[in-house]
This record gives sequence, C-alpha cells and structure tokens, in this order.
Amino acid sequence: MLRKFIFVAAASACAIVIISCTGKGTGRNNGENMKSTFTGKAGEVKLMTLNPGHFHSALVQKSMYDEIDPVVHVYAPEGPEVKQHLDMIESYNTREENPTNWKEKVYTGSDYLEKMLSEKPGNVVVLAGNNQKKTEYILRSLEAGINVLADKPMAIDAGDFEMLRKAFSVAEEKGLLLYDIMTERYEITTILQRELSGIPAVFGTLEKGTPDDPAVTKESVHHLFKYVSGKPLVRPPWFLDESQQGGGLVDVTTHLVDLIQWECFTGRIIDYKNDIRLLSARQWTTELDPGQFRNITKLDAYPEYLKKNLVRDSILAVPLNGEINYMLFGVHAKVSVKWAYQAPEGTGDTHYSIMRGTRANLVIRQGIEEKFIPTLYIEPTGQDESFASVLGEEFKVLQEKYPGIELRNTGTQWVVVIPDQYRVGHEAHFAQVTERFLEYLVNGNMPDWEVPNMIAKYYTTTHALRLAEESR
Repeated sequence: MLRKFIFVAAASACAIVIISCTGKGTGRNNGENMKSTFTGKAGEVKLMTLNPGHFHSALVQKSMYDEIDPVVHVYAPEGPEVKQHLDMIESYNTREENPTNWKEKVYTGSDYLEKMLSEKPGNVVVLAGNNQKKTEYILRSLEAGINVLADKPMAIDAGDFEMLRKAFSVAEEKGLLLYDIMTERYEITTILQRELSGIPAVFGTLEKGTPDDPAVTKESVHHLFKYVSGKPLVRPPWFLDESQQGGGLVDVTTHLVDLIQWECFTGRIIDYKNDIRLLSARQWTTELDPGQFRNITKLDAYPEYLKKNLVRDSILAVPLNGEINYMLFGVHAKVSVKWAYQAPEGTGDTHYSIMRGTRANLVIRQGIEEKFIPTLYIEPTGQDESFASVLGEEFKVLQEKYPGIELRNTGTQWVVVIPDQYRVGHEAHFAQVTERFLEYLVNGNMPDWEVPNMIAKYYTTTHALRLAEESR
C-alpha cells in the first residue's frame, strides 16, 4: 500500500478527521449498524468502476493499495469517455516512476448498470461521471449490497437529495459504507487553518458575522481548459449541461460547504432541518465561443442538448458559477464558485478562504503576491501586545505535528511558511481519501458526524439551487 505516500501532515490530518476533532465520533455509520466483513488483508477489496465519465475516477487508481485487488471491473457504455478512462489507467501502468499494475476487465454496452448489478464481481463501486443518474447509481448499488465511493456531487437537485437520504438509510440497514471524495480536507493550508481555529488563545472564537460580512467565506476559481496528469484534459460535452453535470451551486460548492462544516464546527453533528438557514443564492453563466468549446471537448459542433444554452447564435452560456449565503448554527457563511475558460499563463485554479475570529482572522490567499500558491495568513484583529508571544508558544505545538512549518512576521500579520513536502497537490489527495475509505471499511466505523453532515451538505447545495430558481 502507499503508506509512504501519507506523510506526516496527511497522517495528522487523517487522525484529526477520525478522532481528535470529535473526542467521540466513532459511531457506526450514524446508527451503530455498520458491520465490516473486511480484515485489511491484501486484495480483499475488489473495485468496480461504473460509467467513468470524469477523470476523478482514474485518479483513484493513480496509486496502488495493498487491500485492493489489482483486477478492476469496468462497466460503461461504449464511447470516448471509457476510452479516456482506460488510457489514463494505462498511463499510470506504464509510467517510469512507481508504475501501477492495474488490470482492467471491461464490459461495454447499454445495459452496463444491470450487468454490473447482476454479475457483481466486486464489493466496492467507484462513481465519477455524469451526475444525472449518479444518485440512482448510488442507491441501486447499495440495494445490491455494494459499498460506494462516489465523487462529488452525489446529488444535483432537490429530488436527488431525497433519493440520497434514502440511500444513506439503505447503507445503514445493510451495514454498507457510502462515502464521497472530499479531497480538499487534505490540502495543507486548509488543515492548518482548521488547526489554528481550534486554538482559542490565537483565534479566539468564531464571529457570528452578518449577511454583508460573513464570519466565514470560501471562494474558488476554476478553469475549463487545464492539464491533468501532464496532458490536456478533454471534458465530455455533458460537463457543460447543468441537467447532467449540475450547475454552479451544486458542483464545486460541495467542497466549500464541506470545509465550512469540517473546519468551523469540528465534530459537531448537523441537523439539516434545524441548523441550516438559507438566505440567498444565485447562479450565472460563463460564455464560450465555438473554438473554446472545441478545445475543451474536441467536438466540432454543439450536441442538441446544449443548444438551449446558446446566445447570440453561437455563444454557449453555461450556468457554471454560483454563490450561496446561509447560516449554520447561527453563523453567517458564504461560498462562491467561478469558472473561466483558461487560467493565465503560470497560474491555475485558485482558492480564497477567511475565518473571522475574535482574536485573529485566518486567511488563505492564492493570488499574484503568493505566486498562485495557497498561503495561510494570521491577521490579529486588535492591538494586544501579548499576541505575538502567545502565537509563538502555541505554534510550537503545531510544529511538533507538522515539522518544518514556520512563522514569518510581515509587520501587520504572520505568514505560515509551509515546506514543499506537505504540498502534494490535488491529484495526490485522491489516494489519501481512498486510504481513509479503506480504513473505514476495515474498522467498520467512521465518525458519527460524517453521515448527518454529508446529508446536511447536500441539503445546503441542492436547496440553494431551488432557492435560486425560485428567486429568478
């Protein structure tokens, strides 16, 4: 297994997820019913991949794991998407450094779902692709006795949300694991932001905020044309259809809502009916010309289902962008996602995050000044002369967990200096999430907040979409 891959920071982060963040949090799948038939022995986890239309499905297999059998069964319709998936797996198998050894057994046909459910050669299915039927795939797989590791989003509208709630009930009844791939919990600046917010002498307590000045804000900027595993990413055209991929309020926002729950209310179980109050939500479009569409998809013409989004004859207007203002446990929060065609040279996707405390604000920036590298700042909110010495003492504890991190005083704020060894990158986070999923399978448990908080997360995104549609 890729144990060496999970270095000190990742190991610490994972420990936080399971234990130290809750002090309790080892309940069985929100109901003490999750039973494990796994022991951790080599090859006992047998993967199936269903309709892999998103490159995240391949990233799960960018690394090998002792517990996972190298034979993976793929069920998909014929077409370029399954080919692209298999090509990525082959590139991992044939790379010079640390090649993988996956053996893909592929079935292609229009009855791919029924074929998988009837043959059932595996005990875990990986779902990362077209989201239009993903929630149905989740539910059907669980009903057939298959554990599910799903890419986000697991639900893209309010109807899917109700089906997802049923899926979690089925998982509980059958003692199965349903888990989504939250890679951003493993990003080092986010981990340290969360750690520092748990130190009252440094952060104080989380402000309540207002609608115009939320206590916590998370914003991300993404790009349609990018490179993955060293090659230009080809996106399926349905990625640009909100009825299949999901719009700006229900896709990437899933990560941001998850981080607010995970960082600000560590280990706290969320009751989506009582603890969340949606205030406002909006969704808007990114426009693409035919040449940009061709570069993204390698197609020369828009498919029929995208023509509803055409403006000014040939411009495709895709509702990829979204913003949600809401309250969680009485705290004002805002998440927003923006998509552009391509990042300027030397840049990439960016992330901004602020947690406002009574003693200090914790801010992640990733702009020009940071050379587009996520950078964590500690900004004291007052003129307390003892703050510097208190911060220095408290930071020593973090340095024991994360050797090599340092503080740099700029005069008005502190920068957390993070060694490169902790910055493994987005693609590497998929192995870390998979490692965590495997531990949950073997242990037969996970923190008692995970299931209710996944439900709360998808309530927030899908019902924000409903609010935006009603407001429009």
